[in-house]
Amino acid sequence: MTQPPLLSVENLSLAFGSHHAVRRLSFTVARGETVALVGESGSGKSATALAIMRLIEREGGAIAGGRIVLDGTLPLDLAALSDRQMREVRGNRVAMIFQEPMSALNPVLTLGDQVTEVFRLHQGLNRRDAKAAALAAFERVHIPDAARRLGQFAHKLSGGLRQRVMIAAALACRPDLLIADEPTTALDVTTQAEILALIGDLQAETGMSVLFITHDMGVVATVADRVVVLARGEKQEEGRVHDIFARPQAAYTRTLMAATPKLGSGAPTPVLSADPVLCVENLSVRFAVREGVFQTSRAAFHAVNDVSLRIGRGETLGLVGESGCGKSTLARAIMRLVDPAEGRVTLVGHEITGLSPQSLRPLRRHAQIVFQDPFASLNPRLPVHQLITEPAVIHGQVASEDTRDLALELLAKVDLGPDALNRFPHQFSGGQRQRLSIARALSARPALIVADEAVSALDVSVARQITDLMARLQAEDGVSFLFISHDIAVVERVSHRIAVMFGGQIVETGPTDRVLSTPAHAYTRHLLSAVPVPDPARRDQSRSIAPAQFDRTARILPRGQLPQRLIMAEIAPGHFCAVPTETHLRFATALAVPARKSTGAGPRPGDKAQTKITAQERSGQTA
Repeated sequence: MTQPPLLSVENLSLAFGSHHAVRRLSFTVARGETVALVGESGSGKSATALAIMRLIEREGGAIAGGRIVLDGTLPLDLAALSDRQMREVRGNRVAMIFQEPMSALNPVLTLGDQVTEVFRLHQGLNRRDAKAAALAAFERVHIPDAARRLGQFAHKLSGGLRQRVMIAAALACRPDLLIADEPTTALDVTTQAEILALIGDLQAETGMSVLFITHDMGVVATVADRVVVLARGEKQEEGRVHDIFARPQAAYTRTLMAATPKLGSGAPTPVLSADPVLCVENLSVRFAVREGVFQTSRAAFHAVNDVSLRIGRGETLGLVGESGCGKSTLARAIMRLVDPAEGRVTLVGHEITGLSPQSLRPLRRHAQIVFQDPFASLNPRLPVHQLITEPAVIHGQVASEDTRDLALELLAKVDLGPDALNRFPHQFSGGQRQRLSIARALSARPALIVADEAVSALDVSVARQITDLMARLQAEDGVSFLFISHDIAVVERVSHRIAVMFGGQIVETGPTDRVLSTPAHAYTRHLLSAVPVPDPARRDQSRSIAPAQFDRTARILPRGQLPQRLIMAEIAPGHFCAVPTETHLRFATALAVPARKSTGAGPRPGDKAQTKITAQERSGQTA
C-alpha cells in the first residue's frame, strides 16, 4: 500500500487584503523527501511557507481557501487549527528556518535562552536539562565552542553561525517537516555549502522531510528531489529535479534557467587602460579589541592588511571572498567611510587618505557606492526625483530648478519610466530599488562606483538585469566598478579582473578567465569547489568542502604587532599569487588540496626559477 505524503497542500489560496498572493496551489511532500519551491520575489513562495506555519495571519494575510494536511496518526488540517492547537504543532512537528537569522533571533536574549525555550515549551524540561539539551543541539550542528556561544547574543556571531543557531532551534524537537526559506541566500559560497551539507546530514539522520524555498537554481540542483515552480502566485510546473533541468516545459522555467549564472560561461575581455581611476597602496585597517571592566584596548583586529590594487578607466575589478574576510571594510576604507591605519588611496589622481572631511567633500563625487540593501540605504521620506538627484545637488552639479530634468535622464538610463518621479522607495520592488540606487550613484557623474554585494539579495533574473545595466552604463559612460560579491559566477560575468581576499589580504589576482580556470592559491580552489552547479547530474561529484574556515583569532594581535606581510609572485602575465606563508600552508594542508601540475599552479617556496617577484610585489599585494 502506498504511504500517504507527509504534507499535502490542496488548492491553497492566500490573500493580503484584496491582493491574491497564491491561487489554488497544490503539491505534496513525501516522508524523507526534499521538495524545492522555486520562483522570483512575489511569486508566493514565502507566503506559502508562512501559511503552512500559520504565521501568515501575523503578516496581515489570510488563508482564503484550500487545505494544508499534515499526515500522522491522526491527519491534521493545519488551515483549520486554532492558535492554541497550532502551538502544539509549530516548532514541534513542523519547524522553519528563516532567510535572515538576525531578524528572526531575539537581540535581547542570549542564544542559549532562545533555544532552551523550545525544549521547555514542547518537551517540558526543567532549566538545567533544557540547557544541556541546547548545548547538545549546538554541538549537533557543529557550532564551535558551543558552551560559550550559549551565553552570547546574536550580533556577536557571523551570518553562518547565526544560521546554524536557527537550524539548531528548528531541529530541537526533531520535527517531521523542516521549511527552509532562503536559508543560504545571504551567505558566501563556502558557508552556503556547509549549511546545505549540514541540512542534508541531519535529514539523513532523522528522516525528516524538507520544503526548501529558493530562487537559486544551483542550490535546487544540489538538494532537491522534486521541484515546484511558482510565478505570480500560480504553479507553472512540477516534476523530478532531473526532468525539470533536462526538459523544462513552462516558458517561465526556461527563462529562470537561462538567467541562472553558470561558472565557466566566460568573462569580459581585459581592459588595457593606462589611465588609473583608483590606486590603493599597502592599505591596512585595524579595529581596537577592548576587554575588561574598563574596556582597555590591548589588542587589535586586523580587518584589512597591506592591500594594494588598481582599477583602470572603464574597468571592473571583482572582489571575492568569504564573509568576514575584509571585502566590505576595504570598500569603506576606499570611500573614506572608515579611516585606514596605514596606506594610501589615490582617486582620479588625488590622494584622499589624509584629507579632512571638508577637503574630501568635493572629491567624493568621483566615487559613489551602491549597497546590498537599497531599502535600508535609500531615504524613505524623499520622492524619487529628489532622492536620485541629491548627490548632484550636494556637489553643485545641477540647479534646483533642473533636478526633475536630471531625474528623468537618470531614470531613462536605468530603464525606469517617468511615472516613478513622484513615488517613494517603498513603492518599488527590490530590483527597482537597486536601479534607483544606481541612478543616484550616477547623478554625480562618478569615475568609480563601488558595488558592495549589490545583487546578492536579488532574484537571478533581476540580478541579470542589474549586471547587464552596469555593463551598458560602463560602455556608454566609461565608469569603473569595484564589484564585491560572494557569487563567483556573477563576478565572472561582469569582471575584467578578479581579486581573491582571504583573512584581510589579497592572495590571488589576475584576469578573470585565468584565475577561475587555473586557480593557483589553495584558498581560491577552495572557494571554487564550493560553488553550486546548476546541474543535478553532477550532484554526486566529490567536492572538497572543508568545514573549518579561516580563524578570525589569527587576525587579533597584541598592540604594535603586525601580521606577516605577503609576497606576491607573478606566475603568468598579470596573474599574481601569494607565496605560501605558514598561515596559508596550514590552510592548504587542512583542505588537503593536492598540488596542481599545470602551469597555472602557485609558486613553491624557494622556487625562484619559476616565479617573478618585483620590488612592488615585495611591499604588498597588487590587484
